[in-house]
Amino acid sequence: MIHKIRKSFSAKVIIWVLLIAVPVFLLSIGVLFHQSRKLIRAEAVERASVVLGTAMHRINRYLITAETATHTYAWLAEQSMQPDSLKTYAERVVMLNPFVDGCAISTEPGILSQYPERFMAYTLKDSDSIKTIVDTNVNYFNRKWYRLPRLQQKPCWVVYYDETNSLNLADDGMMATYSKPLYNSDQRFLGVISTEFSLLHLSKIMAEVKPYPHSYYVMIDEQGRYVGHPDSTRLFNKTIFAVADPQKQADIIALGYEMTKGRHGNMSVMVNGQRSLVCYMPVPETTWSLAIVCPDSDILMGYNRLTYIVIPLIIIGLLLIIINCYKAVTVSINPLHLLMAKTKAIADGNMLVDIQHTQRTDVIGVLQNSFATMLESLNYYIDSVRKASDQNKRYNQELEHTTQLVIESEKQKTAFIQNVTHQIRTPLNIVMGFAQVLSSPTDDASLSEELSKEELKNIAGTMNHNTKQLVRMVLMLFDSSETGQAESGSLEMADVDIADAMKEALDYTYNLYPDIKIDYHFNLPDGFTVRTHRRSVVYSVQELLHNSIKYSDKQDISLTVEQTGEKLRFTVQDTGCGIDTAELDNMFKFFAKVDGFSEGLGLGLPLTMRHAQNLGGNFRLDTTYQEGCRFIFEIPLA
Repeated sequence: MIHKIRKSFSAKVIIWVLLIAVPVFLLSIGVLFHQSRKLIRAEAVERASVVLGTAMHRINRYLITAETATHTYAWLAEQSMQPDSLKTYAERVVMLNPFVDGCAISTEPGILSQYPERFMAYTLKDSDSIKTIVDTNVNYFNRKWYRLPRLQQKPCWVVYYDETNSLNLADDGMMATYSKPLYNSDQRFLGVISTEFSLLHLSKIMAEVKPYPHSYYVMIDEQGRYVGHPDSTRLFNKTIFAVADPQKQADIIALGYEMTKGRHGNMSVMVNGQRSLVCYMPVPETTWSLAIVCPDSDILMGYNRLTYIVIPLIIIGLLLIIINCYKAVTVSINPLHLLMAKTKAIADGNMLVDIQHTQRTDVIGVLQNSFATMLESLNYYIDSVRKASDQNKRYNQELEHTTQLVIESEKQKTAFIQNVTHQIRTPLNIVMGFAQVLSSPTDDASLSEELSKEELKNIAGTMNHNTKQLVRMVLMLFDSSETGQAESGSLEMADVDIADAMKEALDYTYNLYPDIKIDYHFNLPDGFTVRTHRRSVVYSVQELLHNSIKYSDKQDISLTVEQTGEKLRFTVQDTGCGIDTAELDNMFKFFAKVDGFSEGLGLGLPLTMRHAQNLGGNFRLDTTYQEGCRFIFEIPLA
């Protein structure tokens, strides 16, 4: 290459021209960029100063509005120091000035006879409404907004941080207050009227006008404390001097001194690691200073863009060949890269990759089509294996479910047999035991001589009671069977005398439990009949009474029969422990018992529910009754 250049005169000329032109061109571009940078910064200073002045005029307008309103109503308050008048003046200040967030009129002790210790009427804005409140409990005498105008004996602006946010005017209690002392004609100090607005409100006013997208406003007081800053953690908690490192951020400290002295100007400082232009000026009639911070990244955005354009233009000639070669190779090799990425994904187990067929007829096209066909075949066989696996999994799940049902059925059958055996064996043993006693008297005396009439009567009653229990359980098992269910579905209806049916149910109950007292209320006319199935009604009432006797305290059991609209209602009520809420869902299930060790088969309530449904009525537990249980059994009148 060097040998060819030495032999070519044109190559040598081009090299010498480039050696002269390139430095001159680069130097010209450098001078142009330097001058452009200076002009852009000068324009930025002017632009930021204009915007800062505009924001200052807006803030000043709001401050003047607050001052004017304060002075106006201060004169009225001095003329009429009455609680209702002061309350009205505070309300008018807020109502007639949309920029004001609150107004408070506070008095010295002994000024108002009605409130000798202290009195403060304050009005505040709450969303779209205005609230006026009288407070005699807040100790405001040492508050900055009250103390300063009293000591200075003149109006002043006060910025303070109300940690308790007692007036609820702004987030975090950040307030700006114009306070004016009140005096009567004898120059006696009466109190202070203060007009307040939120510093967050002030920040929103300042943020409405910005010269650059990322510029922001900062406001500090005479001590350098931040009273306005986008970072709310700095407000009132830190000063501009405290957040600056004296060794590395001396420019920020110098800026703080300039602003606290109430001077006007601009500086270039490092803010948060970024060079920024800061323009500042004092806020009229206050001790505050307002500054606008404009990052150089915003100011020099166009300048930086120009750099990005000029540099590519310088080297574009050299890049054209590189770019064209790169594009040509990329277009040719790109399909191979795509195939490699997809085959790698397939090798990693991702079979969802899609390789499209192509119309290219070169080697790369044939290779791509071959891979596409191979992937289709793999997907077909994998889908077949997946379907077979899913089907086997489904069969296994169904088999497992069936096995669980069989096991559960076997458990239920065993439990049912054990329960039925236990429930039948108990009364049967009693009957057989007494039968053996009666059939086996002693040799020396007859049975009548060994046992008294009362004992024979008790034995006979016990045998009769347990025999009826056996009959009851057998009938219940029959009714719960498929045969009993089929018979209950085709009941023969007849006219039933309700009073006679209830007598039968009560007689049966008294026969089983002669010592139980049942409070019976029959609220129907004599001879009242309903076309229904007598056995189902009598059985249902018997079961409800039996259930109440069995599970209550046996003290207050009642049966009420009455007509409610188009239905006949039977209500059985008792007192006692009642039914736990957790057992309500299982209460009407067959063979379900609240206590597994209690007597019974768990069929009484489910069979009563079935009878009510077969008769076209309903059966329910009144959950509003809390003293025990109240069951309601209803059947239609026709």
